[in-house]
Amino acid sequence: MKIGMVSALSLTLAACSSKTTTAWCVDRQAIPAGNVKGGYKVVSDFYCERTYLYTDADYGRYFWYYGGKRTSDSGSGSTYVSGGSRYAPSKGKIKSSSGKTLRGGFGGSGRSGS
Repeated sequence: MKIGMVSALSLTLAACSSKTTTAWCVDRQAIPAGNVKGGYKVVSDFYCERTYLYTDADYGRYFWYYGGKRTSDSGSGSTYVSGGSRYAPSKGKIKSSSGKTLRGGFGGSGRSGS
């Protein structure tokens, strides 16, 4: 009985210590300006979480971008991210830049970010 409890505890601790990746909701059409060199403009999670149909004008414009390095544009006050991926990592927890759990962890929604 003690061995089973130790195994369960080990699995729980391993799950809690898995890597967390930040998912950024980005706008593919926003062009970086000022001191920013490349990357995608970070926008509100709302644009990536919408459930209604996209219009022709914004279809595919907003998407989750995983990982990467965040850069602030001092001129516009906007945030950009680059060096990440459009593809979610196969393992680990994913949280949006606003802190919402998108996959993994306790109380996660179980939704993927694609």
